[in-house]
Amino acid sequence: MARVVHTSLLIIGGAEDKVGRTTVLRRFVRLAGGGRARIVIIPTASSLADEAVETYTAIFSRLGVPEIVTVDPPSRSAAEDESLVHAIDHATGVFMTGGNQLKLAQLFVGTPLAEAISRAHARGAVVAGTSAGASIMSRFMISLGADGVTPRQRAGQLTSGLGLLAGVILDQHFDQRARYGRLMALVAGSPDLLGIGIDEDTAAEIRDGRTLTVLGSGAIFVVDARAAVSDVSEARLHAPILVSGAVVHSLPTGATFDLQTASLIGFVEKHPDAIVKAAAKARGDSKDSGGAAHVGRAAARRTH
Repeated sequence: MARVVHTSLLIIGGAEDKVGRTTVLRRFVRLAGGGRARIVIIPTASSLADEAVETYTAIFSRLGVPEIVTVDPPSRSAAEDESLVHAIDHATGVFMTGGNQLKLAQLFVGTPLAEAISRAHARGAVVAGTSAGASIMSRFMISLGADGVTPRQRAGQLTSGLGLLAGVILDQHFDQRARYGRLMALVAGSPDLLGIGIDEDTAAEIRDGRTLTVLGSGAIFVVDARAAVSDVSEARLHAPILVSGAVVHSLPTGATFDLQTASLIGFVEKHPDAIVKAAAKARGDSKDSGGAAHVGRAAARRTH
């Protein structure tokens, strides 16, 4: 009987916690095999690639990963290097850092390295990316765009991505950089695609290309414009556009969502820390660990 392979993506909105609980990165390591993981770091998008490698190597090592290698082709032709392809072919986890997603796409999409990432995903290795490394996972990725709340004509530009996740457009740093408008404008122009905006220190864990689970400290915003009415084909350049009837979902950690039916599967409240922090701030003792612990115990009692 053939073994059933389940696929996993971990799509991170950027600025994930690296010094505290490291919830998102800890989940990546677990999906990659924990103490048996073989992780490839791809820092190509970053202008500070060496520093990015140093940072993530230290984190993954601290979390118990025994084998970590770097794949960073300096050119598109270097993406044909058999040793680099071999590294990805034997990885249990692939992690793409943040930076410039257009640079990442230019050097990877359509190359043997991109094919190796697709093979890794298909055989069950977890593929993760943060910020630029998140955007490139879809078939069409946002490579340029203006921030802002209002959807406007030509608010963004789409470029070919790795195609690991079909039927979506991914955006990151979503709440922190007010990217609601550009995501709404892009799905209005391509209503067959779901828009997924991911906050910082937040991740979408996607299993088998369908089930999305939210983890981290923020939320994920999903826009479904399949039944929306829009004037995107007629609006003048940079003008606000009409988008009426789009369905939006705001999914905090603990939410599970079906990407095929664009519907909520379930939700388990997992935000006690938000209560603790808010209470501590109100008391003016957010820097007092003893006070925070006391508030935490009180908050925990109140939430039962």
